[in-house]
Amino acid sequence: MKIAIAQLNPTVGDLAGNAALVKEAAQRAVADGADLLVTSELIISGYPPKDLLLREGFAAACRRTVEELAQELDPNLGVLVGHPDPQGVPEGRVANCVSLLHGGAIVGSVQKILLPNYDVFDERRYFFPATGTAPIEFVGLKLGVHICEDAWWHATEPTYRHELAHQHDPVASLAAAGVDLFINLSASPFEIDKPNRRLQLVREHVQRHERPYLFVNQVGGNDDLVFDGNSFVMNAAGEMVAHLEGFETDRLLIDSEQLPATMELINPPREKRLLDALVMGLRDYARKCGFRECVLGLSGGIDSALACYIAAAAVGPQHVHTLLMPSRHSSDHSVDDAKKMAELLGINHEIIPIDDVHRAYEGTPVVGDDLTSDPGGLPDQNLQARIRGAMVMIRSNRYGWLPLATGNKSELAVGYCTLYGDMAGGFAVLCDVFKRDVYGVSRYINDVVEGREVIPENIITKPPSAELAPDQFDQDVLPEYPVLDAILEGLIEQERSVASLSKEFPPETVQWVASRLDRNEFKRRQMPPGIKLSQRAFGSGRRMPMAAKFP
Repeated sequence: MKIAIAQLNPTVGDLAGNAALVKEAAQRAVADGADLLVTSELIISGYPPKDLLLREGFAAACRRTVEELAQELDPNLGVLVGHPDPQGVPEGRVANCVSLLHGGAIVGSVQKILLPNYDVFDERRYFFPATGTAPIEFVGLKLGVHICEDAWWHATEPTYRHELAHQHDPVASLAAAGVDLFINLSASPFEIDKPNRRLQLVREHVQRHERPYLFVNQVGGNDDLVFDGNSFVMNAAGEMVAHLEGFETDRLLIDSEQLPATMELINPPREKRLLDALVMGLRDYARKCGFRECVLGLSGGIDSALACYIAAAAVGPQHVHTLLMPSRHSSDHSVDDAKKMAELLGINHEIIPIDDVHRAYEGTPVVGDDLTSDPGGLPDQNLQARIRGAMVMIRSNRYGWLPLATGNKSELAVGYCTLYGDMAGGFAVLCDVFKRDVYGVSRYINDVVEGREVIPENIITKPPSAELAPDQFDQDVLPEYPVLDAILEGLIEQERSVASLSKEFPPETVQWVASRLDRNEFKRRQMPPGIKLSQRAFGSGRRMPMAAKFP
């Protein structure tokens, strides 16, 4: 059997548009001589559809779209499509389903058994789980079709706190039923080490059951999630024989009777994976929300510089607008560095000094006294950030540009950021990027991606500073970033205790970081959406209380 794999980028809720993506892929598959086309999990609705599944008529509309699609496809081509389905489950419920379309009709379906309910996943809220599975027969072969999490029965990552709703291994059941090959349709979001974990998981299945395995993943950004694609095919020996591009729509044709020769898969560097995810996440968020232009403050610091580069890569430098907003505390080199960055990238920039606005606040009755009695104090520092945030939002409101917040994960974790100031915006590009990776990705851009200085070297090498007070530097308040990031990684991504981390770092430093992490949850609830890159990103996957005390 000749099988075409389509790694597609759906938009959540765009049933007609997503069906059109499948139709186009099907036309190309027919032209290539394919017998079967495989797409990804919930391709018709896009993933994750979230509470659209609770909206009256949505699941039924998905089913109608699939039935209409079946009639529009070449009748000789089989097509596996993922979709929500209200049929075959109790009334009022919905199944996460894959259907085989052939000859103008739906000729077979399977439903998802294991519904993930950890991290960003909340599928038990929406879907009714199947209790078993069976092969789908097509062109003389038994196909072991299963859906995303159904392959993760053996996964034991402690971070996920994986609970099995069914003591049942869907892949093993399909193997026992005598399938000729496994086909997994996934919408598996990107995390920095997720592609390698998928490969290892699938290799273990193949070694256990000695069947070829096709893994087909969604690609593209939807809200805070980025789907990296990286679809692949393994032969019955657990060797890689085909691999689709990461972070790109892509397609592939294979012959199940004559799989390609084995290939060596080169793991891209961490910095490339992060950069690809950041660019795709912002590009698709802007595109799918109807934005063509972005606006942000360019301070001459490393965070806004990296965010600016990502924006230029995502929407094009001609669509990026930057505001350079020096205050009385801004250094000349910061303005010069920001101008140089804008010129190197070829983006629009405007210089708007904020001192007149700052002085107007100081001359305002009552609140002006609060500022002048504590010059350079916290109210005064936050005011400067809020003036800048307001300037960015004015430009956004006037022209309909997407405003970008530029704070990183290290700062957001400990509250080293200002509500309605540098946190203002419609999208927080770097909210899941530790400071160490901000520097690492910036150097990678200059050294590898561009092969020239695009982010000025002085921005990368100078001591980080918010420049909101005289002679201010981040490390006046924060631990050195390598120490801070290591502690935060332990607290957030590994859920380690203060006592445990205090064996590796100064106890008073660990306690300070943990205290700041806990008490700034209220700020993070008010940050714009951003791109999830780690197993434990701030947002829907990490649900900490705001009013709490432990220990």
